[in-house]
Amino acid sequence: MNKNLFDLTGKIALVTGASRGIGEHIAKTLAAYGAHVIVSSRKIDGCQAVVNQILEAGGSAEAIACHIGDMEQIGTLFNSITAKHKKLDILINNAAANPYFGHILETDLAAYDKTVDVNIRGYFFMSTKAANIMKENGGGTVVNVASVNGVIPGDLQGIYSITKAAVISMTKAFAKECAQFNIRVNALLPGATDTKFASALVKNPKILAQAMAHVPMKRVAEPDEMAGTVLYLVSNAASYTTGAAINVDGGYLLG
Repeated sequence: MNKNLFDLTGKIALVTGASRGIGEHIAKTLAAYGAHVIVSSRKIDGCQAVVNQILEAGGSAEAIACHIGDMEQIGTLFNSITAKHKKLDILINNAAANPYFGHILETDLAAYDKTVDVNIRGYFFMSTKAANIMKENGGGTVVNVASVNGVIPGDLQGIYSITKAAVISMTKAFAKECAQFNIRVNALLPGATDTKFASALVKNPKILAQAMAHVPMKRVAEPDEMAGTVLYLVSNAASYTTGAAINVDGGYLLG
């Protein structure tokens, strides 16, 4: 067996929502294993801060701002990538929106539109743009960051959970239709993770205690605990893995 299964040297990787949290740790891990990482998020300053840390650690990276809820910005992002690199080997769809926490019957149109535009439309067209580049260059791999909420809807997180269920289905659809082009598509399903995105859960002792009652490992994950699974999925170690939805949830989905 090749001892360098996780070597990403020469690969161009794009990570969205990479200015903090899970995306930041994924970007740093891919860079540590040799990829040139395009760190992307809505605000360029946050992206550049992550890039600077990667460069200081001896890695290779650049920052490109993009709001994946904006179709024009998606187009500009991929035009920049093809102009500079001529290829893309890895896409990590990680940026997400969860603007509403409350009863599903009280979801307003603005919260609905924002969540769907980023979590479904954004992931879909990021994937089509990336896969068309990969198709022309012999293949590649996509990892969609979904959520355990896509399997069991989170309390008071109705529309967010619906979109994450769609991401899991989207992953399987792309995997099935893109395998012929040597493009693998998989999903990561994080459980409760200590990020700013999940601060409403992590910082509220009552809500946290209720959530941990359903987690056999009895703790939230650290963001870097998601990165190893992503590294596996984009590497040659997962060369026959596509359409998978891998739970990284401390056992939450065991029931």
